[in-house]
Amino acid sequence: MQNQFKSISLSYKSAPLAVREQVALNEDEIKNFSLRIRDMFDIQEVILVSTCNRTEVYYVSEENRNTDIIKLLLLDKGIATTDEYFAYFQQYNAQADAVQHLFEVATGLHSQVVGDLQIPNQVKQSYQIAADLNMAGPFLHRLMHTIFFANKRVAQETAFRDGAASTSYAAVALTEEMTQNIALPKVLILGLGEIGIDVCKNMADKEFAEITVMNRTRAKAEAIAEGHNFRIADFVDMEEEIKRADVIISSVMIDKPLIIKEMIQSMEILTFKYFIDLSVPRSVEENLEEIPGVLVYNIDTLRQRADEALQTRLESIPHVQQIISEATAGFEDWSKEMVVSPTINKLKNALEQIRKEELARHLKNLSPEESEKLDKITMGIVQKIIKMPVLQLKAACKRGEADQLVDVINEIFDLEKQNESSYSH
Repeated sequence: MQNQFKSISLSYKSAPLAVREQVALNEDEIKNFSLRIRDMFDIQEVILVSTCNRTEVYYVSEENRNTDIIKLLLLDKGIATTDEYFAYFQQYNAQADAVQHLFEVATGLHSQVVGDLQIPNQVKQSYQIAADLNMAGPFLHRLMHTIFFANKRVAQETAFRDGAASTSYAAVALTEEMTQNIALPKVLILGLGEIGIDVCKNMADKEFAEITVMNRTRAKAEAIAEGHNFRIADFVDMEEEIKRADVIISSVMIDKPLIIKEMIQSMEILTFKYFIDLSVPRSVEENLEEIPGVLVYNIDTLRQRADEALQTRLESIPHVQQIISEATAGFEDWSKEMVVSPTINKLKNALEQIRKEELARHLKNLSPEESEKLDKITMGIVQKIIKMPVLQLKAACKRGEADQLVDVINEIFDLEKQNESSYSH
């Protein structure tokens, strides 16, 4: 029964974006594919994680179904040339490796921005989906709660989550910091290239501001805004939108500044207007700060903040790995003990059956008080008898020698026969 937990992983480390996009699953597809795995391979415990950076399947099975699951996933996504895609997948065939990998993913060690909470949150959502589908059994419940506890330790004991370690997230953190005294500040995200989209993603789960997105192509702004509480503005209304915004985050690809001093000078600035320029070349004229109430931050400022935060996180990795190591060791002990728990239960049932049969022979001649006393005495004897075999079994688990001892105990007490007779009753 050992070595049941396995997984497959396709991530930004092993596959280009074009491939990741082809196999990515939305929430409905995650649910449907989980049920397909259950029905096709009789696998009862499955967790699927799918984002723009990774698609992974974790499951509990005595058989290694990694190749079958990869093939099924590719075929379901309309990819017939499955052999060409196998190299993009990492396969974890040993339980210890699969558990270690999930711990590292779920704590943010494998996030593109190390320590980022996006993937840990998505793992939590995937676990919720598995639980809703009744596809998280004893093993996955225990594993996930061990991971959550480790994550809590990481947050409390290390600096692994401190600061904003990417430029786009640093822009969001700076925006939040600058507007903390403004009730529902207005934030304009101008330009939806790669970095602008990243800013939108990092803004999506924030509720501190009213977000407006603007792009030369309105259709792109509409696509980004879909599913989020974002306003959409037309590019021709840029000056009006800058005027109403408290913070303007610009990442427009342009040869010369788009936002110039003359444009902003004509606006009435009552408090402060903040410009965060993530464009290279710059899209915000550097002399804008000569206007009272205007503050400009460029990409170098943001990169410095992000680099400092990233360095702090990188320095925390050994401590995070130590926490993971302690958690996986405890989980491994538990999973080994799981192997012998059926034998322990059978032994308890066998001894209890003997106790009840012997009591039944004598109780008819005893008073209720004597019967109760005898029941307690015999229960105590059985508990003392079973204590040593249970301790020995658990110790054998830790040594990796449980199978031999399980066979011996089964043979001595004829537990298979005992179990069959208990079912026949």
